[in-house]
Amino acid sequence: MSAPPELPEIVARAFDVSRRAGYVSFCRNETGRLLATLAATRGGTMAEFGTGCGVGTAWLRSGVRRDCARIVTAELDEVLAKSAAEIFTDDPQVEVVAADWSTLRDRGPFSLLFLDAETPGEVTVDKIVDLVEEGGIVVVDDLTPSEVWPPLVHGRVDNLREQWLTDERFTTVEIMVAADTSVLLATRR
Repeated sequence: MSAPPELPEIVARAFDVSRRAGYVSFCRNETGRLLATLAATRGGTMAEFGTGCGVGTAWLRSGVRRDCARIVTAELDEVLAKSAAEIFTDDPQVEVVAADWSTLRDRGPFSLLFLDAETPGEVTVDKIVDLVEEGGIVVVDDLTPSEVWPPLVHGRVDNLREQWLTDERFTTVEIMVAADTSVLLATRR
């Protein structure tokens, strides 16, 4: 699979790296366009936890205004981190770290933080709140849309989503980015 031609060049490179690495789990274009839009509003340091082969990071980078921000991204799998680092070899604004996301704690607070809802037990509000600056944004992706309250997924209450939507330290909204997927967009108060 190759990237559609209308993608930003850095994102197309990330798709090519993912394809060569045989990695097919990556940030969807709908979510990526949202990330690029949000990154265009941010300065300071942005982060991604769970880089994969760098598609989400590439979307963030495509939206960054010239020299206004830095992106640090962590991937636990060293092979994937090495693949992602290929994309940003000549880019001083992006750093790919082959490590668990928790190693980035001392790099914050972050103005924008992108993470995957499928990281079990890792994206709770309590673990993330101090990593985000006041007014900073957290984007949690890979959610199955839910139209009921409390939010249900596969017949069970989605505790993660309920926690983010009710925590008073954040103002959070769920946004459907496609018919089959949604993201949480949370701004720290």
